[in-house]
Amino acid sequence: MQLTVWTYEGPPHVGAMRVATGMKGLHYVLHAPQGDTYADLLFTMIERRDHRPPVTYTTFQARDLGKDTAELFQKAAREAYARFEPQAMIVGASCTAELIQDDPAGLAETMGLPCPVIALELPSYSRKENWGASETFYQIVRQLADKERRPAPREGRRPRANLLGPTALGFRHRDDIVEISRLLAAMGIDVHSVAPMGATPADIVALGEADFNVLLYPETGLEAARWLEKTFGQACTSVVPIGIEATRRFIAEVAGIAGVPVPADLDAGRMSWWSRSINSTYLTGKQVFIFGDASHAVAAARIARDELGFEVVGLGCYNREFARDVRAMAKELGLEPLITDDYLEVEEAIAAATPELVLGTQMERHIAKRLRLPCAVISAPVHVQDFPARYSPQMGFEGAQVIFDTWVHPLVMGLEEHLLTMFREDFEFSDAAGPSHLGHGAAPQEAPAPVAEAPQAAPEPEGWQVDAERELNKIPFFVRGKARRNTERFAAEHGIKAITVETLYEAKAHYAR
Repeated sequence: MQLTVWTYEGPPHVGAMRVATGMKGLHYVLHAPQGDTYADLLFTMIERRDHRPPVTYTTFQARDLGKDTAELFQKAAREAYARFEPQAMIVGASCTAELIQDDPAGLAETMGLPCPVIALELPSYSRKENWGASETFYQIVRQLADKERRPAPREGRRPRANLLGPTALGFRHRDDIVEISRLLAAMGIDVHSVAPMGATPADIVALGEADFNVLLYPETGLEAARWLEKTFGQACTSVVPIGIEATRRFIAEVAGIAGVPVPADLDAGRMSWWSRSINSTYLTGKQVFIFGDASHAVAAARIARDELGFEVVGLGCYNREFARDVRAMAKELGLEPLITDDYLEVEEAIAAATPELVLGTQMERHIAKRLRLPCAVISAPVHVQDFPARYSPQMGFEGAQVIFDTWVHPLVMGLEEHLLTMFREDFEFSDAAGPSHLGHGAAPQEAPAPVAEAPQAAPEPEGWQVDAERELNKIPFFVRGKARRNTERFAAEHGIKAITVETLYEAKAHYAR
């Protein structure tokens, strides 16, 4: 383990809480010490839920360690059933309680509670939150789904699909469900169940009655989808419908599985036209750094490259279980993938890449602020502002419009660039004033120190010459890093050791062709 200020994923029992909180009629008994109840705040404060998670904690204290903590767990489980009367229960231990080895799974089996009890084995010191959510959902499906259930004959009815993977505390999962349900309905397909979010244990029992499964979030639903495919023969989608082109591929995939025609009249919205219009030419070639969970990071890279004309200069993810997809995408882009859960490594990589836009998690939002770079959030972990009151999906055609707006708004647009260049000597727009488009709270840069006149002797034999540095400082701050990189690349390719003003403008002309 590693002591850190921030973390991309919590321990696996937090993933189990995400599943339990998303479901209805399910209760989670968590063997945990006093203090581990902090996890409630993730849902009530960050996700802005109007009720606390369905979790009962044993909340043992230091003085209880000399007594029978196993009895404490059993008492908590009995009281939880008597109070909430759930259709099913899951039981497990937090990372701290795991150390005392009380075995909640074994204890629950001997209690004879009058509802199904699913024991979770979540190794807290080798696994993390997304894996915990995936494993919890898989165990619930495996133990509750009725293996005798099968779809009714297709005659006289529309195809039915399960939507798999959405959980509580998921990034825009609530709205993605609505958007994909509408899309399927427009294709003549009914949603049989959404799980785990919104599902009851009774809904899990009947999952086998659907014709096929739509896997929305592989990080949390893939293992359950594989088991359903093996057990019931249910085909499962593989395309995550984030972005215009991915949504079109998703529609074609679903149509093939369900045996329905591909609709010709679905409205793809404004984004597809707008991103090709003359008004968006200022987007072309913008350099972006992308980091998040693997599914959202790969989707973002495809949108950036294929739909907005950005140049992806960095790509990575924090969940190693899905790093293969990120490595494959990075290979397409000619990049070295960044697979890490250390935010300091991510900050170092962003600083080195000097992008014009960062697409990441709440962590990258903080990093971008420190580096005075624009940022848009594309992936969990997220903060309260990424659970908006408005309808704001990421998936489907409407999700593509939301993504376009979200990514474009932090950027400095073409007219702004001209104005900032015109008024760069004005006190409000100088480097000393700081980047106003990133908010009034942005720390101002120190004004560049006055540059002494170059001596009349021969110029320095290599590197940036004084007059070139002076001219570079006149370029607006948000594109200065790109200008420096391009000039240095031009100089290296042409064997120029001393970078002068002439070199700077020759490089500009070269890359403008």
